[in-house]
Amino acid sequence: MAGQAEQVLNAVLRDIDGGALNPGDVLEETPLMAQHGVSRTPVREAFIQLETAGLIRRLPRKGAVLFKPTLEEFLAILEVHAKLEGQAAGLAARRLSPDGAAALETATAACESHLAEKGEDDPAGYYQLNLRFHEAVALGAGNPFLLEMIKMNARKLMAYYRARYRYPGAITTSAREHRQIATLILAHRGEEAEAAMTAHVQFDQVTVMDLLAALG
Repeated sequence: MAGQAEQVLNAVLRDIDGGALNPGDVLEETPLMAQHGVSRTPVREAFIQLETAGLIRRLPRKGAVLFKPTLEEFLAILEVHAKLEGQAAGLAARRLSPDGAAALETATAACESHLAEKGEDDPAGYYQLNLRFHEAVALGAGNPFLLEMIKMNARKLMAYYRARYRYPGAITTSAREHRQIATLILAHRGEEAEAAMTAHVQFDQVTVMDLLAALG
């Protein structure tokens, strides 16, 4: 039973990460049961885990709705998330292994290559490369608990970060900042790397309001 609940949970998380599920979307029990060939119990167990993580809000007898933040919630989550991402960059500057350094360089170069080849086009494709960059930094921090916290917080805002790359100049700025952060991490300049990553992840309130409006 636990394995079936994990199967449903991981499928929902993949859909969030890939953009198939967005804030405010409804998750219904019956379609998930049919999709995964399971009974109602594993679906409800998966919902409990998703609700505990703050990713859904369950509805009486209707399934659940994907978390959709208010302006105040968005800003509060963003404040925490930026600190977590910054901490990961600072720790990576101290702890990055040779393999981790190679992975970080690969992820950074992939973002730059996308910009060179496609410019501001294909924001969805760039966003996937962006995820790999941030994952490389978080893995480089060498703290699995911190990594899990970053992932869960990111999923609450993921659709909005993805939408941000549709704005003119956003991909150019992102790729440039990725290179700056990677350079600081690889040079073991922890405090500067932490500050640069924190600033990179943050949005100003006007941008947050625009993103909330864009995703209705």
